[in-house]
Amino acid sequence: MQSQSHESAKHGLAAGYQPDRPDWTIDQGWANYTAEEHAVWKTLYERQSRLLPGRACDEFIRGMQDLPIGPDQIPNFEQLSEVLTKRTGWQVVAVPGLVPDDVFFEHLANRRFPSGQFIRKPHELDYLEEPDVFHDVFGHVPLLMNPVIAEFIQAYGKGGLRANQRGVLDKLARVYWYTVEFGLVRQPEGLRIYGAGIVSSSAETVFSVEDHSPNRIGFELERVMRTLYRIDDFQETYFVLDKIDDLLALAQVDFDPYYDRVTKAGEHLPGDVLDSDRVFTRGTGRYHTQKREGILA
Repeated sequence: MQSQSHESAKHGLAAGYQPDRPDWTIDQGWANYTAEEHAVWKTLYERQSRLLPGRACDEFIRGMQDLPIGPDQIPNFEQLSEVLTKRTGWQVVAVPGLVPDDVFFEHLANRRFPSGQFIRKPHELDYLEEPDVFHDVFGHVPLLMNPVIAEFIQAYGKGGLRANQRGVLDKLARVYWYTVEFGLVRQPEGLRIYGAGIVSSSAETVFSVEDHSPNRIGFELERVMRTLYRIDDFQETYFVLDKIDDLLALAQVDFDPYYDRVTKAGEHLPGDVLDSDRVFTRGTGRYHTQKREGILA
């Protein structure tokens, strides 16, 4: 789920929409899902479940195993929340799509994960601009079972409220993008995915860890805060954590000095590789070069 001014947000409600509740939550309306909608979930679930073993991180796989998430029906948010609350104190709340920044961060700061309750149409299986219930629940919720991720995302919510007041939300949003949405992590068997934007995408699941095109660079906070990202295609660079537990230290960072420095410094393009980078893979850039040249449709 994204908030209104996140650079990744290309979705939302009709202009002038007025929520019934101040926190923008709605009832999931689980009983109202159609057989076709459950079938879309099943198609997406089974496709990703075949791809993720050996590509997704151990923490994601364990979260999936411990939650009431299966192939046959869209998960019930109340059932998810019951398990999550006992494990990490989180719950899943339904929202209609785009929510204002302050609402989004207020939810996260209080361990409520706002999820779209709609699901994409059958003709949108491979690409959807707006994050639906599959992206939000399949992609994000399993890692909320992990105490470190749970702590980090709550800290991001609190930090987002402060960053929004300071006018530096774009800098903090890049940290979320390159971790929670599109992050990779080192594990003994190799690089693995933990970002929700990757684990919920069949094409990017393979591209992110196996394609020769993207860069894979060690995560460094200030570098990430200065780096633009792609909202319309695969990432040109993926940032790699040494271990998931590194997010716990990140959750305790005082961002104010970083904001002061990065707002005065220049920005890096999504495909840049710096001399100071710890490079795991220097990509060929072939995919994005061909897209720019019109070779790939």
